[in-house]
Amino acid sequence: MNKEKSESRGDLAAERDRSMSLTLVATCLFGLEKLLGEEIDALGLRRIETMDGRVIFEGEPCDVARANLHLRCAEHVFIRLGSFPATTFSELFDGTASIPWEDWIGKEDAFPVKGHSIKSKLFSVPDCQSIIKKAVVERMSRHYGIKWFAESGTKYQIEFFLFKDKVSLMLDTTGIPLHKRGYRPASGPAPLRETLAAALALTSRPRREILFWDPMCGSGTIAIEAAMILSGRAPGLGREFAGEQFANLPAHLWSEAREAAQDAILRDAQFEVYASDIDEDILDVTYENALRAGVEEHINIFASDVRSIQKPDRKGTIVCNPPYGERLMTPAEAEALYRDMGRVFDGFAPWQIYIITSHPQFERFYGRRADKIRKLYNGMIPCNLYQYFKPRTKS
Repeated sequence: MNKEKSESRGDLAAERDRSMSLTLVATCLFGLEKLLGEEIDALGLRRIETMDGRVIFEGEPCDVARANLHLRCAEHVFIRLGSFPATTFSELFDGTASIPWEDWIGKEDAFPVKGHSIKSKLFSVPDCQSIIKKAVVERMSRHYGIKWFAESGTKYQIEFFLFKDKVSLMLDTTGIPLHKRGYRPASGPAPLRETLAAALALTSRPRREILFWDPMCGSGTIAIEAAMILSGRAPGLGREFAGEQFANLPAHLWSEAREAAQDAILRDAQFEVYASDIDEDILDVTYENALRAGVEEHINIFASDVRSIQKPDRKGTIVCNPPYGERLMTPAEAEALYRDMGRVFDGFAPWQIYIITSHPQFERFYGRRADKIRKLYNGMIPCNLYQYFKPRTKS
């Protein structure tokens, strides 16, 4: 009888896990919102709002695990616990104190506060941190009947976002940002963030019958992300997440999501990705990264100068991140490289070409206007993604 009651309680808890409605927020680098929204759609989740650097959507507890595991372009996945207008510290305090923090945070748990304020009257981040912390403590004190919190248990990172005098209060379920996949402990001197590399690959719409080639691969991030997309490998499979410690996000949600992600890998997929670079030493790093990512069998890694590569007799796409003339090469050296790239890539027609750079006059040196340009950010560096997919017009 006791066993039946225990199983019944377990069934009820599982049903509650599935039915609890949550407002989730996925953040991203500026310029990746559209791609991130499409990823959220692909998970079968409903978008509520999109703004610069974030997409807000609905989900259940199981979707927190799914989003962290599968979103290639996101940096963090948050649970939004409350949102309200605030133009004074009193309004910020009262709004924060009205949120049932005790539903998530236990009396032994840690709850540090950080966040951002943009275009708001309450612009001092340290002051906002202090007010929010005091309000959470007061709310928790009333609930638990204690005045002092050891904060020695699970960490619940509280994140606030103040935009145009509207406060959003969230819990970070990700922890270490999602671009830290776990496969790249070492990289070249000018690494490309994994989330941005995934966005470049997604923009090119990779297909298994089309050769994908990064001829300036460095540590291999673009090629690896493309291979992960083509093999259906979830980007978060090689790491852990802060939300795995949350009492309201039980372990079975994460294990089930991981099992489903493992089952979704296309282990018999037939495709090939090229990753080449003039620097032979960095190619050892490329291979080790590809091995850790589980896609080494799909990537052909070899040494070659982009100035001398030749078009294979097949359909293909080139996606690359050449030096900008900032950390690698001088501006003059980068400009000379762009000229050579324009000449070499012209011989790859009708391949599609995607090139990201921060150089403001790239098209001039490359010798051709792009068919489409998308503004992106490589870390804090504003860049343009130059896309060439139409036949060249003869002058």
